Amino acid sequence: MTAVGAKILVVEDDAAIRRLLARTFDRAGYGVVEAGDGRAALAALAIDKPDLVLLDLGLPDRDGLELVPLLARAPGPTVIVVTARDATDDKIAALDLGADDYVTKPFDTEELLARVRSSLRRGARASAERVVIAFGDATIDLVERRVSRAGDEVRLTPREYALLAELARHPKRVLTHAHLLRAVWGPAHLDDVEYLRVTMRGLRRKLEPDPAAPTVLRNEPGVGYRLEATEYFEVT
Repeated sequence: MTAVGAKILVVEDDAAIRRLLARTFDRAGYGVVEAGDGRAALAALAIDKPDLVLLDLGLPDRDGLELVPLLARAPGPTVIVVTARDATDDKIAALDLGADDYVTKPFDTEELLARVRSSLRRGARASAERVVIAFGDATIDLVERRVSRAGDEVRLTPREYALLAELARHPKRVLTHAHLLRAVWGPAHLDDVEYLRVTMRGLRRKLEPDPAAPTVLRNEPGVGYRLEATEYFEVT
């Protein structure tokens, strides 16, 4: 889904911020729906079927974190949290509950527009039959389960491949430690963060130009990791 035809639901109790966001995205060519509380947001979700939701957490009738899984569950919209809460715990909770991104106030509107475009592109690519993702001088083909760097095949351990593939399925999105441990090692290993760190070190040695200063397998301190993908190739 591109900007043309995409519909954005702005969930924000502060009327001035809500109007600012609505004007910003309307000028950028998006359809905009507004909601001032959780109840109105859920009604708009059912009636207007937005492609993306900008969600404030400080709503008058309920905590916005309660809304994240209700809004984001498939085949629901992408959710970007836009809030004054800057605590790491809130960020981890929102991402684990299904938010695609987390932006703290005050925010730059141009940066927020860029994040929205990126999230919508990720949503569109998720429905592609086959995607090859490039990052740095490497690529991963998620269908063929093949990783290459500078044209040469890279041999990964099963855990390394599983970790890279999970990050590649959500390019440029921060995935929390708990998310990655659950996806790669299973729910019994949610506290085994050292497993994740060791496997990430192995990936960086094989894929980063300088493993000591990673540029594609990035760390979000205290939260998780993200893959800085650069290109996406849809293969039919």
